[in-house]
Amino acid sequence: MNEDAFWALIDELSRRPGDRDERLEWLRTELLRRPTAESVEFQVRLEDACDVAGTRAVWRAANRIESGDCTTDGFHSFTLWLVGQGRKVYESVVADPDALADVPGIRALVGRHRDEWDDDEWPEWDELDFVAQDAYDELTGQEDDEGEEFAESVDELAEELGDELSGDFEGEWEEGDEPRGSRPEGVAIPRLTALFPLGTSGS
Repeated sequence: MNEDAFWALIDELSRRPGDRDERLEWLRTELLRRPTAESVEFQVRLEDACDVAGTRAVWRAANRIESGDCTTDGFHSFTLWLVGQGRKVYESVVADPDALADVPGIRALVGRHRDEWDDDEWPEWDELDFVAQDAYDELTGQEDDEGEEFAESVDELAEELGDELSGDFEGEWEEGDEPRGSRPEGVAIPRLTALFPLGTSGS
């Protein structure tokens, strides 16, 4: 699965009807139809895309939307959500985080307290990180190994692909990982700042 094939799946996922669980089930079923290696390749591409988006600039934008409460773990979930919006949205936000102001899912949150956000509305999507492993475990019968074989396969493929990956691939984020890049206060996000004044969506 090359980068274009990965994004073709993600773009279809972003267009699917239904709630997030239904869309993830579609993705899982799609991976189950494919060779086992494609589940590993999908995860490598997903983690690489999250790594590319894991900058302080994007974090500042996510933190503004979440009223200053976007933790490092929460930010990784945000990058997963961002990938899940499809390639066009993802690339526009990586290039200019203030482009989040144009994303319908973000605009739907404007002026509403976070307590009013439905689960499917939160710009975080942890579950996307586990679909490929679920498919791999079912295909290989490794449901009881806590994902160890899958993780090893992901790391091996990432090492093999090397320079073909866009980010500094380090596999899954660990607790305490921080966004990289310049200090967040140096990033201009005027439209998001106008849409999400501090204190309007927090407690």
